[in-house]
Amino acid sequence: MLEQLFKLKENKTNVRTEIIAGLTTFMTMAYILFLNPSILSATGMDKNAVFFATCVAAGIVTMAMGLFVNFPIALAPGMGLNAFFAVVAAKGVGMPWEQALGAVFISGIIFIILTVTKVRQILVVAVPNSLKRAITVGIGLFITIIGLKNSELMVALVGPVIPPTMEALKQANGVATLKFFEWNISLGSFVNPSTLLTLIGLAITAVLMANRVKGAILIGILASTIIGIPMGVTVIPEHFSIFALPDFSNLNVFKLDIPGALHMGIWTVVFTFTFVELFDTFGTLVGTADKAGLLDEQGQSPKIGKAMLVDALGVSFGALMGTSTVTAYVESAAGIGAGGRTGLTAVTTGVMFLLALVLSPLAGLIPGAATAPALIIVGVLMASAVREIDFDDFTEGFPAFLTFALMPFTYSIANGIAAGIVFYTGLKVLSGRAKEVHWMMYILFVLVLARYIFLATE
Repeated sequence: MLEQLFKLKENKTNVRTEIIAGLTTFMTMAYILFLNPSILSATGMDKNAVFFATCVAAGIVTMAMGLFVNFPIALAPGMGLNAFFAVVAAKGVGMPWEQALGAVFISGIIFIILTVTKVRQILVVAVPNSLKRAITVGIGLFITIIGLKNSELMVALVGPVIPPTMEALKQANGVATLKFFEWNISLGSFVNPSTLLTLIGLAITAVLMANRVKGAILIGILASTIIGIPMGVTVIPEHFSIFALPDFSNLNVFKLDIPGALHMGIWTVVFTFTFVELFDTFGTLVGTADKAGLLDEQGQSPKIGKAMLVDALGVSFGALMGTSTVTAYVESAAGIGAGGRTGLTAVTTGVMFLLALVLSPLAGLIPGAATAPALIIVGVLMASAVREIDFDDFTEGFPAFLTFALMPFTYSIANGIAAGIVFYTGLKVLSGRAKEVHWMMYILFVLVLARYIFLATE
């Protein structure tokens, strides 16, 4: 049965190899089970509910990728996109998280339409590689800053005597009006237990990564959580048990608010979710499929289209379950490196995510200081894409630089992408190289300018 379903012999693999590969993939990306609840809790979402949504969305969508596409690719709520979700729905200063979930659901519907009509494939070809890589780098830096803030390694000093606190920066709508000489970003105190635990966790995870230990990020999170107990950072409640089913009475299933999202005019948010996920998924699918030897000589595969459709459906399904954008994970390459070649690898990974539901008490126990090192490490992995940007060509390097610089420094992924599109198109045209610009980039150029003109006149 497994042979007929996954064509194991045709792909030169066997059941044992595929299962081991699936377990390997799960170990390398299981950190999202603990990281996602920690990040999304900033919106006011219940950690237990986010953990449930993460397990179910990752498990079911990953199994769908294996069963319907026969690809060894795993999916889960994506890093970067969950950080962006937390920013736009930050408790007290952003839109309600229900409406942010509505925006994610809408972006999934847009993905489905774009995939079925092949527009998605055109967009992927239209955007130059330099901007694609810059988006990855920018998101990595964005995630790193979130990790530094969560660990209190990075603090804001306001004035000469006011203690470090982000509260002092808040004005109407959460916008700071302080002059550049009135505040400063500084290093946190090593006396702070949370900061100290983050440094310890960062050292542990970095050593594991340097020694190529599988599941290094997950091991680092768990080790930091244990070390945090005597430090008073990890608080263990009474009658604690590691294994238990999540509390089903307080889930975020079907709590998304689509009408409210539309009423708030969140098309900028939808655009960002859609744009970032568009290239992130394509790059992951193509890169991992190429490593598995599943692409032809032209770098194509008839399964890529099906994989994109499953990914698109997974985005909306994840929103229905109560989590941010579900996307293909580059960590799937770990399972492929272990020999995974078919959908049985993905099915194995998906089953492990569903079985992880019994670890919900552990997810609620892990402090932000234990997940902060993981955010920083993931940032490093994503920022490595900067090597593939051609800075010798200024029309390529400058737009790419603005893309990844503006994301963390303006705390907006959308701003970085917008700057990249505008300056890439503009520089190419004004330097007499308009032929190098895909026609779709001109449409994006106009849409981006229209968006910022609209914001300026509001």
